[in-house]
Amino acid sequence: MEDSASPASPPPTKSRQDFGKLDFGCDHYRRRCKIRAPCCDQIFPCRHCHNEAASSLSNPKDRHELVRQDVKQVVCSVCNTEQQISKEQFHCNECGICRVGGRDNFFHCQKCGSCYVVSLRDNHLCVENSMKNHCPVCYEYLFDSVKGTSIMKCGHTMHSDCFIEMQRQTQYRCPICSKTVLDMNNIWRLLDEDIEATAMPEEYQYEVSILCNDCNTTSNTPFHIFGLKCSNCNSYNTRRISAADHQ
Repeated sequence: MEDSASPASPPPTKSRQDFGKLDFGCDHYRRRCKIRAPCCDQIFPCRHCHNEAASSLSNPKDRHELVRQDVKQVVCSVCNTEQQISKEQFHCNECGICRVGGRDNFFHCQKCGSCYVVSLRDNHLCVENSMKNHCPVCYEYLFDSVKGTSIMKCGHTMHSDCFIEMQRQTQYRCPICSKTVLDMNNIWRLLDEDIEATAMPEEYQYEVSILCNDCNTTSNTPFHIFGLKCSNCNSYNTRRISAADHQ
């Protein structure tokens, strides 16, 4: 009897960016390039491999360590092409690690404890060690991530891609502190108009106690199913904490 099962589907084709991912590297790093050590003009999988080999040389005078900031050439492990480094890597002494993107395009914020793009200099709310946390969306550690980072109005940070996706999902609150991180003035204005045009039944015409997530003020406000408005900052980013006496 013939097997009527359909033939297995071919494996999905890897994208150019994913080709060879995790297939190359050494015990120290899984990556798709090797480095040419400028000190001895030899090729090694990484600086640690170089240092291990150089420290075991028979002549003590030949032993040395690679200065990683001096590396200028890399060799692709996939196609074996030797080329100059292309991501403008630079070493930040304050961060203690190397970063990509060009030294002139970044500055180190002492309070936040990390490098940011120069457009954020004097243009962001500092939160101490804010980058030494995980992205609240994808949970990747932010400090040594090579992905772009966004600083929200509240000072908390996340990957720029995650921030864009959060906006697509119409999420306007910071996942950490619940403060509004987008410009919601037009939305609040529409809510004002809707509430003014929609009267609540008499049995629901009472006040409730609320806490504003934006200004942290507690107040009493008229109950409405469309939203509860903060009387201090006019935000609708509030939470009901108790019902006022309306008997």
